[in-house]
Amino acid sequence: MITIDCRDVEAVKNELVVYVSDQLAAVPSLKLHEFILSPINESETIDQNKVITSIKEFLDSIGESQNFAVISRGNAISITSVSGKPIERAQKPTGQMFSCAHCGHVTPYEVVHNMHMRIHYL
Repeated sequence: MITIDCRDVEAVKNELVVYVSDQLAAVPSLKLHEFILSPINESETIDQNKVITSIKEFLDSIGESQNFAVISRGNAISITSVSGKPIERAQKPTGQMFSCAHCGHVTPYEVVHNMHMRIHYL
């Protein structure tokens, strides 16, 4: 499990989560200012170097790679602004998201979430 602190890139956190988790085939769990990546199979581990590379690729794709440093400390990774200025972009209204505590499935629809949760208890 790897924790990624996104305080300085809060405006693009949702896009970053999707990009990194797709690149690594990992299960993301969203928190207020960070997200956690867990391996799909509990017997596997996530390569921290691949996480860092993926974050840097994402920052490069949005033209922000020169403005942010990706710092690793144990099982935590911080994305820190070099100048002290965070990314400021108009966030798209995301509404409420529902996340499965068992597997990380995320949906904006409560009905879909409730049906998904029932699958875990069959």
